[in-house]
Amino acid sequence: MVNLSVKLNNLIFKNPVMTASGTFGYGIEYNRFFDIGLLGGIIVKGLSLNPRQGNPPPRIIETPCGMLNSIGLQNIGYNKFVSDILPQFDNIDTNLIVNIYGSEIGEFVELASKLNNYKQISALEVNVSCPNVKAGGATFGKDPEVIFVLVSSIKKVCEKPIIVKLTPNVTDIALIAQAAQSAKADAISLINTITGMVIDTKTKKPFLGNKFGGLSGPAIYPVGLRMVYETYEKINIPIIGVGGINSPDIAIQYLLAGASLIQIGTANFVEPDISLKIIDGIRRYLENEKIDDVSKLVGLAHN
Repeated sequence: MVNLSVKLNNLIFKNPVMTASGTFGYGIEYNRFFDIGLLGGIIVKGLSLNPRQGNPPPRIIETPCGMLNSIGLQNIGYNKFVSDILPQFDNIDTNLIVNIYGSEIGEFVELASKLNNYKQISALEVNVSCPNVKAGGATFGKDPEVIFVLVSSIKKVCEKPIIVKLTPNVTDIALIAQAAQSAKADAISLINTITGMVIDTKTKKPFLGNKFGGLSGPAIYPVGLRMVYETYEKINIPIIGVGGINSPDIAIQYLLAGASLIQIGTANFVEPDISLKIIDGIRRYLENEKIDDVSKLVGLAHN
């Protein structure tokens, strides 16, 4: 028998496999396909204080080895989430992590403060890939000083573990990760989507209604893996690897690069139960390698 459980502060994950925000709805939808309580954790789609309609269509297009999405963080808002979704997690045995975002620091802080009151929620994942309206639309995650203030402010009002999901669209992601660590973040997620676009040759215009979108899927796994590897050498808090994971082999590569846990994203659209196959694949790999604990894989590629 091998130990697949992972500890993040006081949180225990039964295995290192979670689902990524924006690719698994609110989690409940997938219960028709399999028991979602078997997962290490579920990260719900991005949540804001108020409901959001998202970007104009078209909002998704398939690309070679991936997809572009420009959903625009559409969601039901805080009130409906806590009234309709949260109660359904009372009897689901897994960690529920809520991905949050705002257009200014005050919105993040208010939402984190409200969510801190609910026992069903294990942790918060802070999406810093959204535009900061008070900084002229600049992305929160591109400025280490803003990251420090944002995370520090959230930590003052929320006792739950805080995970910061970083954007890869920066020059030095390790520098941003260090700022999050300095602000007492409990972990970071690497990476969010990479900005891209597709042009429709018939209309001769950008295909997506918002022109640009986030590239995800197998195409970005080498980039995500490289960023996890680089960042692991610069920080001491846990890393959650995400980006193009669609097989046990790629999941294991992320662990070897320095991730303590991983998230499955776009692959959920192709195989709704892919996470269970990856959990089983990690277990079999450990058995074949005669490694008794999944934590012993973390960072081995650096030795």
